[in-house]
Amino acid sequence: MGAEENPQLPKSVLRHIEPNERVLFSIKKKISLEKPKWLLVTDRRIIYLDEKVFGRYDLKALPYQKLEQVTVKLGIMSSEFIIEGEENITLKLGWMNKEEARKAINAIKDALNAIAVEPVSIGVNKGLTSETWVLKKPKEFITRTMPAYQPAQTPANEEKEDPMEKLKKLKELLDMGVISQGEYEEKRKKLLEEI
Repeated sequence: MGAEENPQLPKSVLRHIEPNERVLFSIKKKISLEKPKWLLVTDRRIIYLDEKVFGRYDLKALPYQKLEQVTVKLGIMSSEFIIEGEENITLKLGWMNKEEARKAINAIKDALNAIAVEPVSIGVNKGLTSETWVLKKPKEFITRTMPAYQPAQTPANEEKEDPMEKLKKLKELLDMGVISQGEYEEKRKKLLEEI
């Protein structure tokens, strides 16, 4: 299910899907009068989108290389879906029902298993009134392929690229969550020196 094959995805997500990135699983949830919330599992990362009014939105993307743990706590009345990553990234999604939460954690497991050399598994702790599912990425996470999009560039092409274009691309990487604020500031200073 690629972005171009899935017209029901919002434009705000389609804008951030990279070339050749495939959306493997998506959940859309509308809570009362709010705009929809989305969780997408792609072949490269997990994307969370919280749509707002007037075309505004919050988008967080967590590449699998930075994923540490996914926890699903299923209770009698509700469920909690927690995605944890490096650099203190935590997404808590309390809006999924039990079945959606199970499908989402399994989709993440399948996406990781498609690229991991060693299989990733889920631990389940079932109690009388609740159950907890935990997916932990192995410490030594080695992938078969590099899933992130990397356009082929020769050093000559890179030198010819306008520093202003590089700044725009750098800002897009920060907004998508691919690089941290510190990495962004460091690279931004270097690019400003080129101008």
